[in-house]
Amino acid sequence: MDVFQLRQRVVLDDYARYVQSFVTIRDADIRRRVEAELHAGRLWPEALVQLNPAFASGGSVDSLVEEGLLHPAARAIFARKAEDGRRLASLQLFRHQVEAIRTARSGRSFVLTSGTGSGKSLSYIAPIVDDVLRAPTPGRVRAIVVYPMNALANSQEEELKKFLDRGFAERPVTFARYTGQEKESARKKAQTSPPDILLTNFAMLELILTRPAEHPIVRAAEGLRFLVLDELHTYRGRQGADVALLIRRVREACRARDLRFIGTSATMATGGTWDDQRLEISRVASTLFGIRSEDLEVIGETLERATPDSHGESRDRLRAEVERIGRGEAVPTSRADFLGTALASWIERTLGIAEEEGSGRLVRRKPRALGGDDGVARELAQATGLDDALCRDALQRMLLVGGSIEDIPGRRLFAFRLHQFVAKGETVFATLDPPGAARHLTLDAQSLSPDRLRALYGLAFCRVCGQEYYVVRREAADGRDRFLQRELRDLGLEAGQEAGFLYVTDDEPWPEAKDEVFDRLPEDWVEEKNNRRVVRRDALPRVPQNLRVGADGTVSVDGVACTWLPAPMRFCLRCGIEYDATQQGDFGKLSTLATEGRSTATTVLALSTLSALAADQAMDLEARKLLSFTDNRQDASLQAGHFNDFVMVTRLRTAIFRAVNEQAEGLRFEQLRQRVFDALALRPHEYAQRAEGEFTAEVVEDAALALREVLGYLLLQDLRSGWRVVTQPRTMRAATHQV
Repeated sequence: MDVFQLRQRVVLDDYARYVQSFVTIRDADIRRRVEAELHAGRLWPEALVQLNPAFASGGSVDSLVEEGLLHPAARAIFARKAEDGRRLASLQLFRHQVEAIRTARSGRSFVLTSGTGSGKSLSYIAPIVDDVLRAPTPGRVRAIVVYPMNALANSQEEELKKFLDRGFAERPVTFARYTGQEKESARKKAQTSPPDILLTNFAMLELILTRPAEHPIVRAAEGLRFLVLDELHTYRGRQGADVALLIRRVREACRARDLRFIGTSATMATGGTWDDQRLEISRVASTLFGIRSEDLEVIGETLERATPDSHGESRDRLRAEVERIGRGEAVPTSRADFLGTALASWIERTLGIAEEEGSGRLVRRKPRALGGDDGVARELAQATGLDDALCRDALQRMLLVGGSIEDIPGRRLFAFRLHQFVAKGETVFATLDPPGAARHLTLDAQSLSPDRLRALYGLAFCRVCGQEYYVVRREAADGRDRFLQRELRDLGLEAGQEAGFLYVTDDEPWPEAKDEVFDRLPEDWVEEKNNRRVVRRDALPRVPQNLRVGADGTVSVDGVACTWLPAPMRFCLRCGIEYDATQQGDFGKLSTLATEGRSTATTVLALSTLSALAADQAMDLEARKLLSFTDNRQDASLQAGHFNDFVMVTRLRTAIFRAVNEQAEGLRFEQLRQRVFDALALRPHEYAQRAEGEFTAEVVEDAALALREVLGYLLLQDLRSGWRVVTQPRTMRAATHQV
């Protein structure tokens, strides 16, 4: 798949349309400014590209066995195998993996910090397995591996199965996952028959130490040999302190006198030279483990060049290659021919690796923007004298081909990562100026204009007509009212303050004459008394008020003609749309560029990505997946629920549209349930809680009847006025059908 085309579709097309779909802006100047900012990538900046450099080889597992560094049985365990378990070839190791194995074999603790895809887990699994093979002790826990998330423990369990299940009738080294997701039977098995290697998380490890039912595991771990903390960088702050104390309790409870600590992380320190980073990593890790820093080894990745070290490649040759590839000619697809190009060497040197100043050690390059003034394409254009767009096309084609060439089994030659940051929408800020004057507009949160003389206020726009309103709070100061900034949802006011909006226009101003005011007010605000119209007493505080406000936000006779409208908004002063008194918030009435929520934005990006993956028939079905990470379990649960709800509503509305579209004269409600049920085309096992083999005609009919009843409720709920007004507006509002 072309990841650059995927970015174009998901971010620049689908997500951009999604963000802009919420906001209707009537004022042409504001609309042009917002469109210009979005077009310039304000919310989705240029993607960053980073080449995953090659790691220096450390030899094969077979060579380590011959050296005596690994047990002879490791030949059969750590090997490339067929699905039936046949050994195909010895596993090739990276240099940092071999260094980790040597360090563990010497009895020292270590921290390994290396990039993604560098085989960090094998760096501790191999020495643990070797230790068990050399001195088997059935029923004893030799190593505990702690993960910050269950997903990582699950992944590691699958990797261990490949090594210790394939090709063996019985596992030479046993392992078990022990987390909160295990069934009681699995936990009982681990308690009665403790494994050699226990995979868990820090929360469950705490419970193992404290719950009586888990005491057999603690007893089995007496004399524990290895304690491993994966993703070491996650243990910081209060959680890091808790885990540090937990480590000390584990060591004490297990009477582990010769315990080796192992930590792995992609990033532990980033500033300074490698020597500076090693000192910082050693300090942090030794504090966490409760050992002396001199007893801890810090191991880093050793990188090597894949292309020839040719800093001075011919400019003419580089230019010719860029021009040829950028215009669509074939990119070399063999490993040798690809690496022999000057452009491949330039890409590796620019996006992959650099020499550390002073030491000459090869280190990773930081991600770079592909386009833009400081982008890689511009740098290549300056080096060759060619057009930016041509250079960008050449770079993208080279990266895509290089990422498809196999270097060693399981690793691509020019594997690269595309980092796309997506920002939440922002508020438009404007100065208070008369209609027709040049307002200062910005999307940066500020309180004053650059000249420091005019106050800035956030703008919100009517969801129906697009009229802009200044979002303010009103307060009395020194005998005069003044207006200050506030956020649309911010109603937490101090004493003497009032939330509201300022309306500024010259073509539809709020009238001064009473009769005209009565004509513009909602009907239920006006009543007849003594044969004349008056405003109801309970509505008087909400009647718009004309006043003049100076550029600094203070009420002044020389200021700009404005209309004050208290919050919550009950009607739009331009289009007249009215809102019920029960709608206390203004979020559903007014919009800003910051309307989209994080969950909805993530859902839209995920759905767009999955749709693009599903359309790529050349991609393996198992690869058409999306992996999403979040900071904590609560956010993960929220996002999963939001995604499922979004999909459910989308499928329901698709079925409604199909059902109604097939019946030109429309459908009555009692017909609609059945037609929507038919349009969904669900199979029984998708809505009935029974194993597929147990379905009978009676069971299917009962389940279908229940589903039709539920669909009737969901249909009514979806048609309810105001429901999902922002991110998923009613289908009638979207003009797909009428009731």
